[in-house]
Amino acid sequence: MEKKQQSQTKKKPPAEQKEPKTEKKRLALIRIRGKVHVRQEIKDTLKHLNLNSVNHCAVIDNKDSYRGMILKVNDYITWGEIDTETFGKLLEKRGRITGDQSINDKYLKEKTKHPSVKEFSEAFIKFEAELSDIPAIKNVFRLSPPVGGHEKKGIKKPKTLGGVLGYRGKEINALIARMI
Repeated sequence: MEKKQQSQTKKKPPAEQKEPKTEKKRLALIRIRGKVHVRQEIKDTLKHLNLNSVNHCAVIDNKDSYRGMILKVNDYITWGEIDTETFGKLLEKRGRITGDQSINDKYLKEKTKHPSVKEFSEAFIKFEAELSDIPAIKNVFRLSPPVGGHEKKGIKKPKTLGGVLGYRGKEINALIARMI
């Protein structure tokens, strides 16, 4: 009798649920903390994200594979959604090609189908172009420390507690503007 009741009360497994699609966005990641006392797996993840030194910036897609990497190194970086204007400034002032030459409208007109930095940045944010479309580009932007310094609580606390680390959404654009 007890077996009958148990079998009747067993719940069927729920149907497979599809994960909600993440919105297509470009994320800017900036390394805040240095190399001392960092676990090897964190070092490896930072290397895969091209964040080898402090104040290095990488722009990536909002994919699930990157999300796991971001969560792993969340205590060493700050990140958020980059906009077209900020990416254009970043590419023009801090973008470099092999030989440490800057990227300008003339170079883009010769080497890509986009005639200017502004048009390339608009296409990049809309996922119509990739950084790899620019020949010989370095996939990291070397920034200077922010003008006026970091937030009051410093580089060891998360953004939610008044520090710098972790997700900051659209506020990443103001930080990048101070670091360009």
